[in-house]
Amino acid sequence: MIPAPATGLHLIADLAGCHGLGDVSLIEAALREAAAAAHVHVLSVHLHPFGPEQGVTGVALLAESHISIHSWPEEGLAAIDIFVCGPLADAEAALDVIAARLGGTIRHRHAIPRLGAALAR
Repeated sequence: MIPAPATGLHLIADLAGCHGLGDVSLIEAALREAAAAAHVHVLSVHLHPFGPEQGVTGVALLAESHISIHSWPEEGLAAIDIFVCGPLADAEAALDVIAARLGGTIRHRHAIPRLGAALAR
């Protein structure tokens, strides 16, 4: 029996009106909670703060791919990139958790089917 091809969704979004975008602890918690909501497994989280009142770049490396954030606290903006694979993975749930945790609204959202999802067409 040949296994079904992997399926995935790559969700790219911009959030506005966010708070705590320079808070490394808050951002790490948001990434970990987003992964849990998406039903994916965190392998590691790496965050880089750029200094007081400056942004944070971070990534949650997942067994099923990644969730990343780039933040601009001075503008209240965050760029989110969620790529998850697997039949139970839920990128939309992850995005909803991040937006709620940061108090932001989704201003732009683009979903790209990946792997088996894209090849099935």
